[in-house]
Amino acid sequence: MDWLIERFGSAPERIAFIHEGREVSYGAVVATVASFRERVKAANVARGETVVVLGDYSPEVFCTMLALAQEGAIVIPLTRQSVIEESVALGVSGCDWYMEFDAAGRDFTLTHRGLATDNALLNEFRPRGTPGLVLFSSGSTGKPKGILHDFNQVAEKFRKQRAPVVAIPFLMIDHFGGINTILAITASLGTVVTVADRSVADICGAIARYKVELLPATPSFLTLLMASGLHTQYDLSSLKRITYGTEVMPQSTLDRVRAAFPGVNLLQTYGLSEVGVLRSQSRDDGSLWVRVGGEGFQTKIVNGVLWIKSEYAMVGYLNAPSEFDAEGWFNTQDQVEVDGDYFRILGRVTDLINVGGQKVYPAEVESVILELDNVQDVAVFGEKHNLLGQIVVAKIVLDAPEPVESVKKRVRQACLAQLASFKVPAKVVLAEGVLHSARQKKIRRE
Repeated sequence: MDWLIERFGSAPERIAFIHEGREVSYGAVVATVASFRERVKAANVARGETVVVLGDYSPEVFCTMLALAQEGAIVIPLTRQSVIEESVALGVSGCDWYMEFDAAGRDFTLTHRGLATDNALLNEFRPRGTPGLVLFSSGSTGKPKGILHDFNQVAEKFRKQRAPVVAIPFLMIDHFGGINTILAITASLGTVVTVADRSVADICGAIARYKVELLPATPSFLTLLMASGLHTQYDLSSLKRITYGTEVMPQSTLDRVRAAFPGVNLLQTYGLSEVGVLRSQSRDDGSLWVRVGGEGFQTKIVNGVLWIKSEYAMVGYLNAPSEFDAEGWFNTQDQVEVDGDYFRILGRVTDLINVGGQKVYPAEVESVILELDNVQDVAVFGEKHNLLGQIVVAKIVLDAPEPVESVKKRVRQACLAQLASFKVPAKVVLAEGVLHSARQKKIRRE
């Protein structure tokens, strides 16, 4: 990490963070990393020990992670909104030290836990002498997996400096996409703008107040943004680029975003915790066709599924067998269509709905339903059926109350007009609240 700290020191006056209105320069970041590193040393945190860091985005949380990395610790970032129970996470990774930040994210308490785990992968990794980074999958399709990365290798991708931007790190710090975003912003000497929460109103307010240029978001968030209409109530003219990823983007949402932000570059991103985030290029702003790869990555399609080979791949799972083949290729489980160098993501194999042997991709159905009046959001998933195997279910959040029979009739008419009959929802459920997780990803289940 030394090269990164040296880069920060080359521009001490530049603003690295605007954290809830508080400006922190790169010079202050360097000083804080050094100060926290001394505290870590004084506590006798040893190289290769596991350290849980409980907090969310703040300059100090970031500085602590860098200080721990410089000391060769294995960093386990968790937030109070983590999608995995803390006890489950620590049962997998162990916890030699527990670092908890206060509500303001400015200072921490460090306690020795001594929670050991005889993990074969960690035992094999420690002799390298390099810092580690452990992240956890959401566990939405089974038991959460602990994913071990070489922290130096994760950061190495950003050694080549790019143009600085003012950006909001939308994904959480316990998510690979969140780590990737904050490293990308700071390695380019840009400015990280944090918000108290990731509500549509707070995000829009921060963009307007601090002239944010880049918004990395999820399709679920952009769907809510368009439904709320708040983009018309705030001055978002500073935005130059909106990136989206982590889940399939409904075409109807993309069309609405493109219409609402005609001068903004829309870019689909692609990455997984296991292989890292690839460079991407959308065919155009209104297209879901994307080309991915870049230095350090190779891609191939096998039976309609995307496989990736990466120089930035994880070391391995802490609690599961490796899913890389003998040649280092990883099955993403993402079904895709191919057109030359471009592909279009249809959905996860695990999200696929099988109706009497016919494939239904949830995002395709959701895109049609999102075009209807009075629909704020929708999640489409499969439900077991004795005859057909599965039926299509649509869980819908409305803007205003409406009888379920009326909604079902409108959904059926719209879907029959645009989709094959087996893709039409057989069941419509009205719901309240949100249909996404704390990581702003769609929850497709009952």
